[in-house]
Amino acid sequence: MTNLILKNVEQPYLKKEAPQFLVGDTVDVSTRIIEGDKERLQVFSGTVIMKKGAGINETFTVRRIVNNEGVERIFPLHSPFVAKVTVRRSGETRRAKLFYLRKRVGKSVRLTETRKLTKRDEGAATAAGAEAVESPELATVAS
Repeated sequence: MTNLILKNVEQPYLKKEAPQFLVGDTVDVSTRIIEGDKERLQVFSGTVIMKKGAGINETFTVRRIVNNEGVERIFPLHSPFVAKVTVRRSGETRRAKLFYLRKRVGKSVRLTETRKLTKRDEGAATAAGAEAVESPELATVAS
């Protein structure tokens, strides 16, 4: 009962199209900075090491190295000050929280990149799959 009421109260404040990214992705987070009567966008680039919460309370933590010092920043996902989140690179992880990256330095911080299939790759995969399917049929017909 109370969850339904909270969901109805939160609904107008949620973003219509929330950004889609996962833990381990390298992202550019554009935040709105208001200085006096001017507004500008500031970009914070880094690796998403954690996502937590649900609904209006959903947050994500981005970590980057600046001057050999680790800097982490927590962003509310549905905040009006988060203008956009752009995924630059997808990292392969087996954990939900990447706190072990805090102890690492240099190249050991890098995550293995997951590659998405392009249309050309999908066409090649279906062609290869079609050949694999055709060859057993040909083998049975030939014998």
